[in-house]
Amino acid sequence: MAEKTTEEGKTEKRKTDENVIYVGNKPPMSYVLAVVTQFNNTSSDEVIIKARGRAISRAVDTAEITRNRFITDAEIKDIKIGTESITNEEEGRTSNVSSIEITLTTKKKSK
Repeated sequence: MAEKTTEEGKTEKRKTDENVIYVGNKPPMSYVLAVVTQFNNTSSDEVIIKARGRAISRAVDTAEITRNRFITDAEIKDIKIGTESITNEEEGRTSNVSSIEITLTTKKKSK
């Protein structure tokens, strides 16, 4: 967690984006590779998979493929769903887009 000092001099802890995988239009295996790499190369025991709109099913596939085939001790810690309002700058129209955030966690083995 990164620390941030506010104007009042208080220190806040917040999550950084280093353990977040944003899912888009690539095949799910591309994101599975990113998740597995994140678990193996960092000291983090948690990876967050985020997606919006049509990519939500790809994010779910990514989490399930990771859990069932590659990191079998990974567990789903949390799933958050929501709606984000997106404004089209050209037309000035606002549309709602669904979003999902899947948190995978694993217990690190001591070496």
